[in-house]
Amino acid sequence: MTAPQSPHPTATSRGLLSCHTCDRLSPMTLEAEPCPRCGTVLHHRKPASLARAWAFLLAAYLLYIPANLLPIMVTQSIFGTQRDTIMSGVIYLWLSGSFMLAIVVLIASIVVPLLKMMILTLLVLSVRRGSTWRIREQTRLYTLVEVIGRWSMLDIFVVALLASLVRAGALATITPGAGALAFASVVVLTMLASLSFDPRLLWDALETSPSSIELQHSDNARTH
Repeated sequence: MTAPQSPHPTATSRGLLSCHTCDRLSPMTLEAEPCPRCGTVLHHRKPASLARAWAFLLAAYLLYIPANLLPIMVTQSIFGTQRDTIMSGVIYLWLSGSFMLAIVVLIASIVVPLLKMMILTLLVLSVRRGSTWRIREQTRLYTLVEVIGRWSMLDIFVVALLASLVRAGALATITPGAGALAFASVVVLTMLASLSFDPRLLWDALETSPSSIELQHSDNARTH
C-alpha cells in the first residue's frame, strides 16, 4: 500500500528536484550528480540548511548589540574627537532638519537588519515545527528578505564615502569605528543565513501534514 500523497503537487511528490543555481528540474535519481544545465551538484535540499542558518542567525543577533552601541564613525579635528553611533547619527540628522535622510538611515541601518533576522527566525522555527500555516505568505517573506537585503549596507557605504572624501589633514579626519565592523558583520551574517536557508523546506511539511492526508483520503473516498 502506497503512502497518501499531498493534494498539493510538489516536485518531491513527482520524483523531481530542482537545481539551486539555475532551477532546472531533474529526476531524483540525479541527486549528488552535476546539473545537466549548469554543472552545479544537485541536492534535494541544501545540506545542513537549518543548522547553518541557525548558526549565522545567532552570531548576527550577538553582533547586533555592539553594532548599535559602538561608534560607527570617529571624527578627529582641531576641535577634538567625536564618536558617532548609528542612533546618534540619526538623531543629529533629525535635529539638523534632514528628516527624510534620518528616516532612510534609521530604516536601512536599524529596522531592516532586525526585520531580516526576525523573518528568518520565524521561517526556521516554522520548518522545525513542521508548520503549514500560511506557507505561501512565508515564502513571500523569504523573497522580501532577499529584496531588502541589498539596502542593509547603507551606513557602511556612507562611512566609506566620507572617509575617502574628507581628508583635510589637520582640519579633520574621519575613520570607521568598531561599530562599523560589527554592523558589516551583522549584514554579512544575515546574508549567509538567508543563503543557507532553503525555502523549499517550508513546503515539505505538506507531504506529512495530517490535514493534507485527511484531505487526500476524502478525495479518494469521493472518487470511489
